[in-house]
Amino acid sequence: MRVKIQSIHFDADKKLLNFVENKVGKLNTFSNNIIDSEVYLRLDKSSTHENKIAEIKLFVPGNDLFAKRQCKSFEEATDLAVEALRRQLKKQKEKTMP
Repeated sequence: MRVKIQSIHFDADKKLLNFVENKVGKLNTFSNNIIDSEVYLRLDKSSTHENKIAEIKLFVPGNDLFAKRQCKSFEEATDLAVEALRRQLKKQKEKTMP
């Protein structure tokens, strides 16, 4: 699976990019049907501390999966979004199993 990461309104450092790539890459263990993934890391222009947004889109045969989380750090937002996608993959797998 290819992980495409885009940082919007800021420049992500190598450490953050590696973290996101590793987290999203681990979703392959739950499904080998994942074709591609897109990750958007965005800084919200709000005045609150929870202004970091991680959006992850997984391209799988049938329906694409999507999760978006907003937290105090990109790492936390990525963790929560990956966890949401893991649940979606599990649910999708249960539906296809007889």
